[in-house]
Amino acid sequence: MKQFYLSADIEGTCGIAHWDETEKGKDGYEHFARQMSREVAAACEGILAAGAEGVLVKDAHDSARNINPELLPEAATIFRGWGRDMFVMMSGLTEAHAGVFFTGYHSAAGADGNPLSHTMNTQNNEVRINGIRTSELYINSLTAAMLGVPVVMVTGDQMLCDFIKTQNPNIYTVPVSTGVGNGSVSIHPNLAVRRIRETAEAAAADCLANPDKFTFPLPDHFTVEINFKQHYLARRAACYKDAVQVDSRTVRFDTDAFLEALRFIFFVI
Repeated sequence: MKQFYLSADIEGTCGIAHWDETEKGKDGYEHFARQMSREVAAACEGILAAGAEGVLVKDAHDSARNINPELLPEAATIFRGWGRDMFVMMSGLTEAHAGVFFTGYHSAAGADGNPLSHTMNTQNNEVRINGIRTSELYINSLTAAMLGVPVVMVTGDQMLCDFIKTQNPNIYTVPVSTGVGNGSVSIHPNLAVRRIRETAEAAAADCLANPDKFTFPLPDHFTVEINFKQHYLARRAACYKDAVQVDSRTVRFDTDAFLEALRFIFFVI
């Protein structure tokens, strides 16, 4: 199958620096929703130019109704809204997809690589898997790895792009911004679109020719730790079967199966 999968977030979109710019109806949102759409379209165009037959795009931010479908190439399909399954931002991904692309992704909760750093929501201080500070990108890359689907390319903030290279240096990246305290320094939005288009074509062509080089490492065991901002959220999370509350704000869950780790994250975060 020569169809790729693309999961799109917004907080790692070029230029974003404030939560208002990510929320429908607030100042700046329309501009950055359009930039998000342009970056997704650019990635799709590059993937198709490399010889892919199609791209399934998952709008994976907030309402999951941010991308303007008219800006996408006709060979792309789009999954809008939420499937309400454990795959969440990866809903619709199957073992048959040729590879996964991520656009507009951001650093993990507790990291200083993006002024909007968070993991799944803003109710936790930090999520860790096997001691690794865990972003949505890491969770979703493990989901791809569980299905045996290569992780091919990531766009977003510089810290996130640097992190994904530590997991597999063959993964292509397009850093579009660098977090600086509560602000962000970004490249020009048109330059971001051009680089994403060019890099996506090279990445997709490379994956079609050499899929094994994009295998994402999947551990044999998973220790998931969530540190919540509010102590009562940890108390609630500890009700999950086999979860252990290790202090007033932290819950731990151990499993050898990533699907069970994903289930824990889905119901507890």
